Amino acid sequence: MKLILFFKKVIYHILNKSEIKQNVKLSGFSRGLQNVTFKGKNAVPDRCNFSGKITIGHATTLGYNNLFNGQIKIGKYCQFGSDVALHASNHPINYLSTYINKNLFNGELKTLKEEKKIEIGNDVWIGHGVIIVGNVKIGNGAILAAGSVITKDVAPYSIIAGVPGKMIKKRFSDNIIKEVEELKWWDFSEKELVENKELFFKNLKDVKTIYS
Repeated sequence: MKLILFFKKVIYHILNKSEIKQNVKLSGFSRGLQNVTFKGKNAVPDRCNFSGKITIGHATTLGYNNLFNGQIKIGKYCQFGSDVALHASNHPINYLSTYINKNLFNGELKTLKEEKKIEIGNDVWIGHGVIIVGNVKIGNGAILAAGSVITKDVAPYSIIAGVPGKMIKKRFSDNIIKEVEELKWWDFSEKELVENKELFFKNLKDVKTIYS
């Protein structure tokens, strides 16, 4: 019994060993990678599933068991928790049936699917178990709390929680948000990031400007 358990652990370790392909770190097994355009320095853990047309920005990292369905565009430096689901397409709701499986009319009703779009900005943090349903735009710097269901646009630098998701508060003052949006640090080169490193270690709570 111990020997079987040992071999199971060895096999699991081998199958889940990470590898780098085209500047993307892949771990375990994911499906539909051919549907994704990666911009580099991305990480895709085990059991992610991609269908549709998806773009994932520079340095954005995904979580275990993420699901992406439909037309989706994700910005740079975003982080996803585990079990996050993005649904930009949906079953038809204005027709006789919502059923689109091939068991009915050989799947012809699939052409009636609602095709929408999800756009996620830069530096967005998406917590465990979040569900996003299109058409939805998520602003830069937003935080989506664990378990939230997002059905409407999210303003930049806001914290969203609940079912359906509602804004709890803004992360910063309006002036700070304006300055960060104008800074667009996510577009910096590696050299520019190093030159502005001090800004990333500055506590922006109760300050009037990021440059003070």
